[in-house]
Amino acid sequence: MELDFIREMFDAIAPRYDFLNRLLSLRQDLVWRRVLIRALNLPARAAVLDVACGTGDVLVETAKQARHLALLAGVDFAPEMLKLARLKLARLTLPEGKTGARIHLAAANALHLPIAPGTFDAVTIAFGIRNIMDREAALRCFLNCLKPGGQVGVLELATPANKFFLALYLRYFTRILPLIGAFFSRHMKAYDYLPASVIHFPTPERFAATLRRAGFENIRWRRLSLGIATIHIGQKPF
Repeated sequence: MELDFIREMFDAIAPRYDFLNRLLSLRQDLVWRRVLIRALNLPARAAVLDVACGTGDVLVETAKQARHLALLAGVDFAPEMLKLARLKLARLTLPEGKTGARIHLAAANALHLPIAPGTFDAVTIAFGIRNIMDREAALRCFLNCLKPGGQVGVLELATPANKFFLALYLRYFTRILPLIGAFFSRHMKAYDYLPASVIHFPTPERFAATLRRAGFENIRWRRLSLGIATIHIGQKPF
């Protein structure tokens, strides 16, 4: 099954995942997550769920930005990723003036979330939606988890629209990145899979249409770093 392959892949690369994210994106992944959380404009006492939370970077950024969080939850289907997320959150030191939230991590996949309906003010997913075959079903599941008026925030890698930059980007992405990733992670398939999954991901317009079909409204998106990443925001109707 595809699910088993992806879970095994992420478990295998977990020890080098953060290092390679920083290296391969030139640390832009940190900036993108920061922009994602800022775009949600979270309310006070918010409850936030991060799906496919990986090693916990979005959870950490949410805790740093939001004041007086009520609940911070993360789910991932890769056990080794969750282990690293737990360690990272245990070491988290909040800036002055921030208060901690209840933190809960669980093993789950995006299509079968162990969440009561209407629990969260925001659901985020970063670099995970492209790994889901039935994206519309996953987004409907996110919608179910949200309170009326709650928001979904999706951060995903993309291909630039500019043809000249696209040619350079694809050369790096399909030839150089897999070699660097395989060298440091010792997992060739993972960094062959990454370019293919990004290249075949829908355009922002098409993904926005998927969000609408799933039931979201007030959808907006923003290209980042010359189009190599995109943020989508959608709202659950009141």
